[in-house]
Parts: sequence; C-alpha cells; structure tokens
Amino acid sequence: MSSRLTDIQNILGVQGIITCFSGRFSQGLIEEIGEAVKKHMEAEDKPKNDIYNVFSIFVEQSQNVKNYVISKEGSPKCNRIASSAIICIGKDETGYFIWSGNIVENKDVAPLHAKLSTVVGSSKEELKKLYKEQMKKDPEPGQLGAGVGLIDIARRVSLPIEFSFEKVDEEFSFYEIKVSV
Repeated sequence: MSSRLTDIQNILGVQGIITCFSGRFSQGLIEEIGEAVKKHMEAEDKPKNDIYNVFSIFVEQSQNVKNYVISKEGSPKCNRIASSAIICIGKDETGYFIWSGNIVENKDVAPLHAKLSTVVGSSKEELKKLYKEQMKKDPEPGQLGAGVGLIDIARRVSLPIEFSFEKVDEEFSFYEIKVSV
C-alpha cells in the first residue's frame, strides 16, 4: 500500500505547516488546537507577545468560520459549508502564519470582499479609528460578536493580510485568508 499520508505530511512540511485541521469546527476543538499551538511555541521559547498574537488570530479565524456556519444553520447548504472548513498554522522565513478557508455562498462574497479590502487597505491609525467606530455600533441583526475581529487581526499583522475567493460552482466560492505574525 502506498503511503498517501506521508505524501500529505510532506506537502504540509514543504508549506511550513505545523498543525492543520480540516472539517467541522467545535468550540472544544478550537480550544484544544489553540492550546497545542501555544505549547509548541512555548517549547520553542517564542516571546509571549508572538504566542498571544498567533493564538488570538487562530481563535478569531476559527470563530469566524464557526460563526459563518452558525449563520447558515437551518439551510440545506449548512452541512457542505461546515464540512469545508480548514485552518493551518505554520512558520516560514517571515514568522508564523495562520491560514484558513471555507466555502461561502456566492451572495456573501461581495460584502466580505468589501470588508476585507477596507481593512487590508487601512493604515494602523485608520484601523484604530475603524475599531472604535465599530465598537460604538449596534450589532447587525443576526451578527455574532461586535464585528471587530478582522480589524483586530489587521492590527496585529506583520505583513498585509492575504485573501482570495475562488468560485467553486454557481452557489459557492472557496474563501481563504492568510495572516502573518
């Protein structure tokens, strides 16, 4: 039998992936993976600030996926969206990165793209202002959280946030976001 798992492991290694999860997220799973990453970074004697930033961004990206799935509960599309989630944490020559993705409905691409473009195109000072403005707003109907997650992530990055949407079919696109710390 050929070892396809070693092929996957080699691909992950080439990409610098330390840990990767693909499938349905749960709160317990997010916590367990987060703790494992913290312990890995502590074992490498990384500064507490780096550990905190990687952990915080990982949790925020995981929660964003989980919240998107929750927003689709009751829809026949929910199962496909939930099972499409993937999150990876890795390390390259610039530092650590958190890279996640999931299927989103095509109707949700334009608003998400606009929000990401605004956040990615903002200076640190503009992000601070956006954050304060968003905290003063009332949450939109059905919104989970204060809506500051992406802004908070952008305030912690060492390189510009990378994101993309790739059309899968007439209903869905695959959304990816990669954040370097």
